[in-house]
Amino acid sequence: MYIHFFKRIIDFTLSFLGFIIISPVFLLLWIWLSIANKGAGAFFFQERPGKDEKIFRVIKFKTMNDRKDASGNLLPDAQRLTKVGKFVRSTSLDEIPQLMNVIKGDMSLIGPRPLLVQYLTLYNETQRRRHEVRPGITGWAQVNGRNAISWELKFAYDVWYVDNVSLSLDVKILLKTIQKVFKREGISSDTSATMEPFKGN
Repeated sequence: MYIHFFKRIIDFTLSFLGFIIISPVFLLLWIWLSIANKGAGAFFFQERPGKDEKIFRVIKFKTMNDRKDASGNLLPDAQRLTKVGKFVRSTSLDEIPQLMNVIKGDMSLIGPRPLLVQYLTLYNETQRRRHEVRPGITGWAQVNGRNAISWELKFAYDVWYVDNVSLSLDVKILLKTIQKVFKREGISSDTSATMEPFKGN
């Protein structure tokens, strides 16, 4: 009953109210990042697979500029991550625009993070089960390591969530997320400014 009815009502209500409350912060970051990114814009849009692998466009604050090398290729993430962007990412403020994805119904507040479309062909059957629920702004994997854990463990956490989703679990994840944000834990992997690409099993 919770996952099929009440979860969506809670998602919409909390996201709508939350967006109204933090709208001044949203506008400030919009202006700040527009200046820091030097013409690259303040928002990042990208297609991601949602529930049942339905493709939608996720929106986040853009924390990296579009600097390229002499050959016209984008520089590595670590070199494009601006000082402002690093702060916004470390405090998870870059996730704020995704409240609009939740309001629309593409995402949930809690669930497996929506990953890249090109990963769809790389999942095994168990890993693919992460798409049985709406993707979330935060999730069980995020409060248990985020980008600092391996892909295999991250997917294991995602599937565990799918099998155990409940109101009490979502409340637990939400509280642990708040704690993680203040501690700024798990933002990067050991070898990358964000997370290394998933290359399959």
